[in-house]
Amino acid sequence: MALFKRRTVGKPGEWYYCLKHGTVEEGPQCRAADRFGPYATREEATHAMETARERNVEWETDPKWDDKGKGEPSP
Repeated sequence: MALFKRRTVGKPGEWYYCLKHGTVEEGPQCRAADRFGPYATREEATHAMETARERNVEWETDPKWDDKGKGEPSP
């Protein structure tokens, strides 16, 4: 018996952004390593790259995660 069942079809209303093709998909059509999601709406999936950029900026500027001053040179 397999531990994990391969899910080829998504649930209705699950939206993904495919990084490889740069398209929005309903249900997982491309492999997991090539997509962001699931998102609740097509609109959210359409803005996946913008959301990722915003989150990266927040993470990079978060003072709680600033490693400078711990013996590492600044770039």
